[in-house]
Amino acid sequence: MAARRRSATMADVARAAEVSRTTVSFVLNNRPGSAIPEGTRRKVLAAAKEVGYRPNAGARALAKRRTGVLGMVTEIVTGPFAVETVVGAQRRAAELGMTIFIMASTGEPEVDRQAFATMLEHRVEGVIYATGSHREVRLPDEARELPTVLLHCFDSATDLPAVLPDEEQAGVLATRALTDAGHRRIGLIGLDPTIPAAVGRCHGYEKVLSECGVPLDESLVVVGGATAQGGYAAACRLLDRDDPPTAIFCANDRMAMGAYDAIKERGLGVGRDVAVVGVDNQEIIAAGLHPELTTVALPFDALGRSGVDALDAMARGKEVPRRQVLDCALVARHSA
Repeated sequence: MAARRRSATMADVARAAEVSRTTVSFVLNNRPGSAIPEGTRRKVLAAAKEVGYRPNAGARALAKRRTGVLGMVTEIVTGPFAVETVVGAQRRAAELGMTIFIMASTGEPEVDRQAFATMLEHRVEGVIYATGSHREVRLPDEARELPTVLLHCFDSATDLPAVLPDEEQAGVLATRALTDAGHRRIGLIGLDPTIPAAVGRCHGYEKVLSECGVPLDESLVVVGGATAQGGYAAACRLLDRDDPPTAIFCANDRMAMGAYDAIKERGLGVGRDVAVVGVDNQEIIAAGLHPELTTVALPFDALGRSGVDALDAMARGKEVPRRQVLDCALVARHSA
């Protein structure tokens, strides 16, 4: 039996016409007030015919009117991390007179496909797809039939807009807090080096060291596996050297918690003998440690609010940037 051919999507039309998917959506759905130039409109229609695009009836009917309901597909509701993203989105939606319909995601393709299909059935204006960690995702074809914005993640196979934290800035802020305190021998306990957060935070660390004229010592850079146990083991490796660091930048708060144990186990004082800075500002960890952890807060609330603003702008016929990067903030406490 011959393999079933994949139906053409708006993303296919956008590539053929060399315009954004949002422009394609406005043209094919005759969205009022979109102010698309006639030449662009003809180009999109010709591309749609060329690739054999057939509109989804539910999505087309939805696009003709505003419902005041946004969708959110997210793994955050199944875990304790990054919940501020959901809260920020809900608050911003309420300010705009809208509500959010939330469905849990596991990140599995079939679960996400069903979630987007359900969003179409409930006639949401658009969907926010949010993850608890910064990573690349692959969204189902249904995501291309609705205005969709990604939060804390990106899909490089599409032109779907994404709102992301500035991971390099997080590394800069954390490392600079240590250099400003006079430290020059600074260890880094990093995340899995293949993920975007690890790459960005390490770049920030290296940037500040370079600005301070401190040569990069790669032996001071170790991987902690994102867990407290991994942070403990990595900190032990650093502290048991003949020339241990006077400060440690931990790329998340959980690893910092493990580093605290390693420091105290050796009769040293956190902040007094070895300074520590984390990332995430997980309140249950950062404010609960003794001494309280200096850390970098990721902009979870702003991610949620920005996602709603992006969907609202798309519904009103405006283009939104493919990548929006939001600032992080240092939360100074007593460990550095």
